[in-house]
Amino acid sequence: MSALEAVDLVRTYRLDGVSVDALRGVTLTVEPGEFAAILGPSGSGKSTLMHLLGCLDRPTSGVLRVGGVEVAGLSDAELAELRNRTIGFVFQSFHLLARTSALENVALPLVYRGVPRAERLARARAALESVGLGHRLDHRPSQMSGGEQQRVAIARALVGEPEVLLADEPTGNLDTRNGSEVMRILTSLNEERGVAVVLVTHEPEIAAHARRQIHVRDGLIEADTRS
Repeated sequence: MSALEAVDLVRTYRLDGVSVDALRGVTLTVEPGEFAAILGPSGSGKSTLMHLLGCLDRPTSGVLRVGGVEVAGLSDAELAELRNRTIGFVFQSFHLLARTSALENVALPLVYRGVPRAERLARARAALESVGLGHRLDHRPSQMSGGEQQRVAIARALVGEPEVLLADEPTGNLDTRNGSEVMRILTSLNEERGVAVVLVTHEPEIAAHARRQIHVRDGLIEADTRS
């Protein structure tokens, strides 16, 4: 069973009364444990594709399956549950709660699952330790560097033990050293834990960490290669 499967995905937006085709019929499959990078220039449709694969948006037409489950017939609540259980997200802008400790930030996805507090804090602590932040449990985002904040975001994505981790420009706000550390962690998670990683980037050197490169342009896949 595929981790993610998209068949002829189309996403059309209405902007000022004009239809804009962000995706024009994309078909791809991401297998369990795969590491894929989605590349393309600004406006190519790569972020739209990421949002659809992560069930953050719904396609205008086409079929999307997450862990074998077709999402079209799911209610918003069912879609949120599937997303929470199956997918972890890492974004360029971290999206951490400013007045909340690293530990509580990482534990947050488990609140929505109804995990008891003691268990979710234990799991959050383990996730932070796995990204080298066991010494930063009680620090708030403002007390951490950008690289540390992104590692907190990765720990938050991992705490629910997702099958797929979606990373949208995860190194975009980081310097070279911190960006390299984030990519080292993502590669390790993929190789050692078998988490499927799908990475959106416009930087070829970042995409080179992935074993598969999917090039998107004008809402279509123009190349799909494996190294």
